Amino acid sequence: MKRWYWIVTALMMAVFLTACGGQPQISVAETNLAFGDVINGEVIVREISIQNKGEGDLVIEAVSTSCGCTQAAIEPTIIPPGSSGTLTVEFDSGAHGPELTGELIRQVFIATNDPAQPETIVEIAANILPPSEP
Repeated sequence: MKRWYWIVTALMMAVFLTACGGQPQISVAETNLAFGDVINGEVIVREISIQNKGEGDLVIEAVSTSCGCTQAAIEPTIIPPGSSGTLTVEFDSGAHGPELTGELIRQVFIATNDPAQPETIVEIAANILPPSEP
């Protein structure tokens, strides 16, 4: 009896996934952004392609960052199969004040409905240099 239960359950899941268009699959063009030397106070903006290589709509459930010095957003928040969106990352190297210098690493966290990869992390690295003199 248990065997039939699992067979029926598996068939129902297959029918459900087919009816819903399959599963999404996130693909991020760059997961490591190396900004190199950045003068404290500079604001850097980068755009990264986010693709859906799956067969169902990719839903961006949330985008967050590890620090207030980094802002991020993805448009659109629903990416159809075979389509792409844009992750915009803004990093403010002066957000911690002019005293901060040296290596700095921050993350952008992307939560999606991709069952194989529900969270994707994009890492940002920069070497913060002292502010330039006026």
